[in-house]
Amino acid sequence: MAAGGKPASAFLRRTPLLRCLAIYGEMPGRFLLTAIMLAAVNIALVAQQVLLGHAVQEAQHGTLVAVAPGGALDYERAWFWGALLIGLALARSAVQYGAGLLSLAIGQELLTTLRERILIQIQRLDLTYHWRHGVGEMVTRMTRDADKVRDALINFWRQIFETGLIVLFSLGLLFFYSPWLALVPLVLLVIGIAKLWSEADTLVALDRRIGDAYDAVTQDLSEGVNGVRVIKAFSLGAARAERFHRHVDLFRDEARAAIRHASRSVPLPQAIIALSHAWVLGFGAWMVAHGMIGLGALVAALLVVNNLVLRIEGIGRLLQVIADARASAARIWDVLDAEPVIHSGDRRLPAGPLGFRLSHVSASPLGDGAAVLHDLDLLVEPGEIVALVGATGSGKSILTALLPRLVEVDAGGAEIGSAATGWQDVRDTDLAELRRRVHVLPQESFLFSDTLGANLRLCAPEASDADLEAALEKAAAGELLARLADGLETRVGDRGATLSGGQRQRVCLARALLADADILILDDATSALDARTERRAIDNIRGLRKERGRPLTMLIVASRLSTARIADRVLLLSGGRVVAEGPHDRLAQESAAYRALMGL
Repeated sequence: MAAGGKPASAFLRRTPLLRCLAIYGEMPGRFLLTAIMLAAVNIALVAQQVLLGHAVQEAQHGTLVAVAPGGALDYERAWFWGALLIGLALARSAVQYGAGLLSLAIGQELLTTLRERILIQIQRLDLTYHWRHGVGEMVTRMTRDADKVRDALINFWRQIFETGLIVLFSLGLLFFYSPWLALVPLVLLVIGIAKLWSEADTLVALDRRIGDAYDAVTQDLSEGVNGVRVIKAFSLGAARAERFHRHVDLFRDEARAAIRHASRSVPLPQAIIALSHAWVLGFGAWMVAHGMIGLGALVAALLVVNNLVLRIEGIGRLLQVIADARASAARIWDVLDAEPVIHSGDRRLPAGPLGFRLSHVSASPLGDGAAVLHDLDLLVEPGEIVALVGATGSGKSILTALLPRLVEVDAGGAEIGSAATGWQDVRDTDLAELRRRVHVLPQESFLFSDTLGANLRLCAPEASDADLEAALEKAAAGELLARLADGLETRVGDRGATLSGGQRQRVCLARALLADADILILDDATSALDARTERRAIDNIRGLRKERGRPLTMLIVASRLSTARIADRVLLLSGGRVVAEGPHDRLAQESAAYRALMGL
């Protein structure tokens, strides 16, 4: 199934570049008009050459410039041919200009369509796919690869179509003069194109290697920008620059290898095709000498074969462009053909308060069977505030990702509901509703490069300024507005760079509260807050449960003692299972593992 929801035929799946070309089928009117205009341009070109041959023929016979009875020269035929050729050239130029503009326009639309589909597909794919593939790969697909495909397809359908017409008309004209005059160029043409085509697969493989090297360059660049604080803090600039330099060197070496191969393989078939010049000149001169054709016909034939050879030599360069684009198109369809592992159910969640329970759950971060959670059981009732603690790598983040199905369980079941309304497996639940009512706030406080208000309204587009201010107050960030010169209209920079870590976490918490979810999961999302501010935020959320008239269930992944103290209950995760649970005071007395973990 293709990314757009339409099945792709087996043939198209084997020819990714043609799958991209098929997108032109979504704009048939402009595509057909451009093809008609290009056909007219090339027919006019051959007509110009034939007419020039007729003019030369008249000059040979002395009728182009005639001598009047009084001895004066009559230029009427010369003016006729000059006006006809100039008018045809001007008309051809105007049509070619229009065809070029239309071609560029539909090429740009093709590029836009490809990039939109890649972006939509990236959003569809599961977290596990993104964990396997870096940001650099995705950026390369949308930039370098998409540009290469666009450029190749513009050249492909224009040059192949135009060249096809030129070949047809040129060989037809040569055949009209003499079958032998056309036969040898046709044979040379077939041999040259076959030789060029035999190199295509090698060029594709070389460009695939170039693309992989470029992925590494883009990934380094992305990490260099996003991780600039870490790089500066640990003085990693020189090491990162050296790493980047190695990847750029590899990219350059792969590009040079492709250029060397193309330089060796393309000239020979071009030279074979160019022999058509010598044949038409030699055999055509022999025919003129024997009176089989006129000098004007020879001139027309030479012009036609010259145009033919130049176009076919251009196909050599085009095949190299297409070979590059075939690799890029394959990389694009690798993404577009990837299917999400997680598919939405169709059941609605019950309207009442929500809790959750996990029964004999096993799960792995990459879905590859390397389980982090093993036969895990836990129950959180509606309205509870539960702290989840465990050593680094014990699977706390994976557990939080199971409830909104950001990661799928490998075995067992994750259920949402309550004893009163019944329990419902998350795999049977409508995915959009599940993620609306179960909200996970990750440790990474991600803010978009926009205003503070726009970031807060992501989960509540209709929220008023008063609603935003109330949410900030509940997230213990009320004083933040007073410090910002433009208030809610303050731009927070890339990833919220203008705010401190604690400010970003509180803004993200306010955004989560505006989502008005029934289950709120904080994956160490208050780690940058001091204990007092964290306590104030949690107490505000407790009060929020009373204001909105229905319980708010919270699971807080905690790494600090202060967080565990304010929870109703604490769960200790170890070895992929919950090994101890209960209020903090009781666990502090009864569990040596809990005391050791929390430093008691």
